[in-house]
Amino acid sequence: MWKILDYDHLEFFVGNAKQSAWYYRAAFGFKLMAYAGLETGVRDRASYLLEQGKIRFVLTTPLGPEHIAAEHIKKHGDGVRSISLIVDNVDEAFNDTVAKGAKAILKPTVLEDKNGSVKTASIATYGDTVHTFIDRKNYKGIFLPGFEPVEKDVICRPSELKCVDHVVGNVEWNQMNDWVGYYEKVFGFHKFWSVDDKVLHTQYSALNSTVVADKSGKIKFPINEPAPALRKSQIEEYCDYYRSAGVQHIAMHTDDILESVAKLRENGVEFLKIPQNYYDTLIERVGKIDEDIKTLAKLGILVDRDEHGYLLQLFTKPIEDRPTVFLEVIQRKGGRSFGIGNFKALFEAIERDQAARGNL
Repeated sequence: MWKILDYDHLEFFVGNAKQSAWYYRAAFGFKLMAYAGLETGVRDRASYLLEQGKIRFVLTTPLGPEHIAAEHIKKHGDGVRSISLIVDNVDEAFNDTVAKGAKAILKPTVLEDKNGSVKTASIATYGDTVHTFIDRKNYKGIFLPGFEPVEKDVICRPSELKCVDHVVGNVEWNQMNDWVGYYEKVFGFHKFWSVDDKVLHTQYSALNSTVVADKSGKIKFPINEPAPALRKSQIEEYCDYYRSAGVQHIAMHTDDILESVAKLRENGVEFLKIPQNYYDTLIERVGKIDEDIKTLAKLGILVDRDEHGYLLQLFTKPIEDRPTVFLEVIQRKGGRSFGIGNFKALFEAIERDQAARGNL
């Protein structure tokens, strides 16, 4: 049986990859590692490979309207096209998932250059998002054929982000259970965590959320859907402006969230504003923690505890003009959940931003 070994990369389709790459390097601390485009013999697109720790983002811009990215950007704005996964056998992964009901996007294909070969294939998931399977064990190049290394990055301001913790998808009304079932059937994932609108609600909005994960627990995909409430939820707002289901946010793990968030704020990253009274009862809610409360309050970091330990997290504002994609910084000190105790404070912060946009 084929296995998922790890996240490989996330590919964003963006309107201007050169400018987007500058933003992720200067604001989030990613390093430009490689480039593919006209200068490297790639005629239909420009792609920039950014890395920080084990996190890899690829930013791709089409060089003409015939490229698939052009329609994707027109419909969605900048957004995640591919959640790419390292697997031990691309052929088995593709054939097995398609046999179980996945829609084929790209049949197993071998890409080659002087550095060897990479095998890849893709299947569809929610919205216009795809999962790409990658096996690069026979490749010695920096990333994929067509990419050439970049010698020096003078823009990068590292923030000590280490790896992808989870990737969250927003789906339309009453679609969550269908997509949970899809991952259970097609990938053999299991329900890792689940919560409904009885818990995930504020005075105005609500949602349902289920996390699916592989057997190892390394690959985790929370899936959110709107739930009935007095006003429009953040999930509805996302789907309205993204024009479909899609990746809502990417959570990136750090070993020291105080250091990472301080650096990100210094770099100009905008985070959701957490009210100071959140910290007045923090110790009562989560118990003893290692971090100084005043420092957490200054940086706006949220804390939650489960039976395994606690976690610290913070969410950026949307990273583009459409109120769609954002990023999360997370540190786990034993905690395995997704910050359910923080959801009320988080949602109220999001609602304040929605109200400012006229979308609540």
